[in-house]
Amino acid sequence: MPPTPYSELNAVLRELATSVQVVLGETFIGAYLQGSFAAGGFDRHSDVDFIIATERELSDDQVRTLQTTHGRIYDIECEWAKHLEGSYFPKDVLRSCDHRGRQLWYLDHGSRLLIPSDHCNTAVVRWVVREHGVPLIGPSPASLVDPIPADLLRREILATIRDWGREILAEPERFENRFYQSFIVLSYCRMLHDLHTGRIESKRAGAEWAKITLDPSWAGLIDRSWGGRPDPSISIRQPPDPDDFESTLEFVRYAIEAGGALRS
Repeated sequence: MPPTPYSELNAVLRELATSVQVVLGETFIGAYLQGSFAAGGFDRHSDVDFIIATERELSDDQVRTLQTTHGRIYDIECEWAKHLEGSYFPKDVLRSCDHRGRQLWYLDHGSRLLIPSDHCNTAVVRWVVREHGVPLIGPSPASLVDPIPADLLRREILATIRDWGREILAEPERFENRFYQSFIVLSYCRMLHDLHTGRIESKRAGAEWAKITLDPSWAGLIDRSWGGRPDPSISIRQPPDPDDFESTLEFVRYAIEAGGALRS
């Protein structure tokens, strides 16, 4: 089966996986989709989240060559090539949540260069890789990640709900565009849903659950946020609706309190 329903994206993913395998040689273990293309709820506006599993830390020479490789893939005449996002995990780091927070070589969405970041080094990413990861090349992803207890997953989700929320509320101007307005609301719906279930589900599933479960006054904001998902490369440069942005900040405050109630 092809990894996604989109033939142009599948061609980009083949180029990514085979090119990285050539660069890394015996250091390469496998390349996997995670995020929405693994857990579900993806569409043509989704980021394409991946991880690369390696035998060991990347050498300086390997990183330099990979920088060229990712730049070349970014320049492919296909919009999907500009929406790749992922990290390189040494196998011992990927195996255990004990290594969470350690910086990895990371390709940000819309970027052509790897940078050090702990963005993907979470229990959430490991859970998705283990339970739903889609192999592009390599062994079963479940063989690479130890089981993750639901309580650990919930603790990490609750910490993200609180810490990211405080960051948003402390500096709202950093997030004051159409992309982030929508992204924040849908992300909090998903996190609250995941906190409730102890599993990682899609933003769509989180939004539908939130409309049924949370205070019904939020339903309109959630629907408008879902409608604002298309064209993220454009929406990130556009101002949000002022009323929806203020409501989004209120929703963050509400979600922090709701998260504490769900966890207790």
